Amino acid sequence: MSIVLVVAPHPDDESLGCGGTLLRHIDEGDSVHWLIVTKMTPSNGFALDRIAARSYEIEAVSSTYKFAGVHHAELPTTRLDQVPKSEIVGAISKVFQTVRPDTVYLPYRNDAHSDHAAVFDATVSCCKTFRHPCVRRVYAYETLSETEFGLRSDDTGFRPNLFIDIGDRLVRKLAILKLYEGEMGVFPFPRSEECVRAQSVLRGSQAGSRAAEAFMVLKEIR
Repeated sequence: MSIVLVVAPHPDDESLGCGGTLLRHIDEGDSVHWLIVTKMTPSNGFALDRIAARSYEIEAVSSTYKFAGVHHAELPTTRLDQVPKSEIVGAISKVFQTVRPDTVYLPYRNDAHSDHAAVFDATVSCCKTFRHPCVRRVYAYETLSETEFGLRSDDTGFRPNLFIDIGDRLVRKLAILKLYEGEMGVFPFPRSEECVRAQSVLRGSQAGSRAAEAFMVLKEIR
């Protein structure tokens, strides 16, 4: 049994990027943990009703996946570029110490959202072998509405070298994403059912399956 930790800068990143893969892990008996790095607060400009709705979404999503654990770093959403890196590393490291994952999923470094870059850098720091030797595999996922809008001129782009067949789990992934009523939208908005399905079919065509999720392998120890 593998112990899996998916690191999500914001709730929905985990499902957009690797929802089908997480379902596959769980179906196969692996222990899957969800780390949500940021939190909405009134001081960040979020209304109380939106914060309450987000809490409901998190509870509903967690219950549907049947995660082994849900962990909250509770750092300010949309403002991680203002938080010292040591503080982000410390918050994520505490979860690593508790969960002791052997497999880690994290967002792509050059996504358009600055929170994703900060989470990537801090998580990679926690994946150092001398710091957390339990980590054997590290994979970067792509996040619709963020990865494809990264426009750094020095970035070669998200170039996957691992594809996970989710053909028989795509319907369940889409059902989970519908629980994020405050995040999903109407096509051509990237976080829409049509776009998620299209991306899954595209990655599936690259892997010879009906639907797939794609990753960049950052580390594997065998």
